[in-house]
Amino acid sequence: MVNQSSLRGAGQMIELRQLSKQYGNIQAVTGLDLKINRGEIFGLLGPNGAGKTTTIRMLTMLTRPSSGTALINGYEINRDFSKIKKEIGVVPQHMNLDEELTARENLELHGRLHKMPRFQRQQRIQELLAYVELADRAHDLAGKFSGGMKRRLMIARALMHYPSVLFLDEPTAGLDPQTRRKIWDLIRRMNSEGMTVLLTTHYIEEAEVLCHRVGIMDRGRLIALGTPAELKKRAGEVVVEAFSRSGTEYRFFANREQALEYAGSHTENVVIREANLEDVYVELTGRKVGD
Repeated sequence: MVNQSSLRGAGQMIELRQLSKQYGNIQAVTGLDLKINRGEIFGLLGPNGAGKTTTIRMLTMLTRPSSGTALINGYEINRDFSKIKKEIGVVPQHMNLDEELTARENLELHGRLHKMPRFQRQQRIQELLAYVELADRAHDLAGKFSGGMKRRLMIARALMHYPSVLFLDEPTAGLDPQTRRKIWDLIRRMNSEGMTVLLTTHYIEEAEVLCHRVGIMDRGRLIALGTPAELKKRAGEVVVEAFSRSGTEYRFFANREQALEYAGSHTENVVIREANLEDVYVELTGRKVGD
């Protein structure tokens, strides 16, 4: 489903160089340096207001950086606008389908905007509707679709012009757990076929399950970077939660033996569990991801 002919060699698909964005007195993103590999699922994790969506908006040329730049498949976002539009597919956080058009018509419109030849459009529409399991709803109005079906149609639309990289901003926000897992399966399938994916999320499980690497953002800055396993090891792989009247205390340990030794000497009720990315975030910032 990915057009491999559009790939321009090995290495980085996305490179951010001191990318920054300021709105008045608000510094939304500050000096991001980041390289995302070709064929990688990369996740930006952080709370609302951390700068994730602003970063995506700059990379997809919806807003211009205040300073710095970025390269996508070798093209610069401040200069190579038409070339980058061919390289990227974008699925925004908010539903923006034309609900008065059918599923097929939404894809047809996108193909025309990208000046795809008629035969190629028709063939691609058929392929993509089957790919996202909406072929039997091709002639239904998008406004009648469930949230999960709309999200799948938005993904199909983003893939219509054979992009090299797919941007997903909070791809499963507001979806029920079963539908969320269907979207995860679709993302994995696209990636297995060569698609580079950059997604933003504040769902911890989503980042752990999907992403090869994760960048944690806080107040516009990238404060941690690595695989989920590397980041968890950075804080400690086992957590002891000790409950008391003054609140819950969290202690991190390299292994379960150390955690058990500490828990055995504790007089309050305790819970021993594996660390997750939220623990890493709290340890680094003092805030929970949903704050």
